[in-house]
Amino acid sequence: MDDRISYSDRKDLPNSVFGLPERREYPMPDAAHVRAAEAYFRYCPEDLKPKLARAILQRAQEFGVDIESPTVLSYAEK
Repeated sequence: MDDRISYSDRKDLPNSVFGLPERREYPMPDAAHVRAAEAYFRYCPEDLKPKLARAILQRAQEFGVDIESPTVLSYAEK
């Protein structure tokens, strides 16, 4: 299964599915991409990590994904 989003498909995604909508980074249109955002969380700029962590948890809840990363969970509380 290929979970990559093509450039044209990514361009068509609404801002609301991005973990950082103002930068259009960390797209999470489905459960696989929520897991990918969790995996790539460490690459997020430090000042944006709390916002991204909360977005990951929100999208995870919508798709029934369990977030297990203690780092993501701790940033979501900030």
